[in-house]
Order: sequence, then C-alpha cells, then structure tokens
Amino acid sequence: MTLPRLNVYRHDRGARALVTLAGVIDPVTAPRVRAALEQCLRDGITLIDVDLTTVDRCDDSGLRVFLDVSEHAAEAQAFLLLHHPSPQTERLLMDTGSDGLLYPMRPGGARPQRA
Repeated sequence: MTLPRLNVYRHDRGARALVTLAGVIDPVTAPRVRAALEQCLRDGITLIDVDLTTVDRCDDSGLRVFLDVSEHAAEAQAFLLLHHPSPQTERLLMDTGSDGLLYPMRPGGARPQRA
C-alpha cells in the first residue's frame, strides 16, 4: 500500500478556513491543493489560512497554485495567507518576489526579510 504524497485537511470557523497541508506539493499534487483552496472561495470563505508546517517540499507548481488562488481571492475580496513555510518554500517565495503577495509568516508572526 502506498501512502498519499499529500494530505489536505480543512477546518472552517465562520468565514475563515484553516487548510493544513502535509507532504509534498509538486505537479502531481498541486491540482489537489488548487481544488481545496478554490473550494474555500466557492464556499464563501473570505480568509484562507494555509498551514505549511508539515509540507516537506513545494516546487514552482505549488507556487503557481498559491499565486493563482491569491489572485482569485483578491477578486472576491478574500485573502490567502501562508503560515510557517519551510526554509526551502520561504526561499522559493522570496526568490520569485512572491513573499509580499502571499504573506508568509514565521512562528510568532514575524515576516521574513529580503536579503
């Protein structure tokens, strides 16, 4: 039996959703992430908190999903916030200039600074 490469958990509280991702975000799993986040918007969620604490790796296909959903959220007067990205994911966000769009947060609420 093979284990899934990515698990997606969602917990709603009113118009806010916490989406916890666990595993790897790559071209195979990115469509699951997109579907889960877009469903939040269809359900009327206006603040989507994405917990990346247990994401082992996120490549550019995951980044594309976050950028697209962030844009769709803004069009719906909603927000997508990334929390606790790994150092690798944080570098990906910063290297592509996406850190300001996605508001990655470190534990304690501090935002990473550009080098």
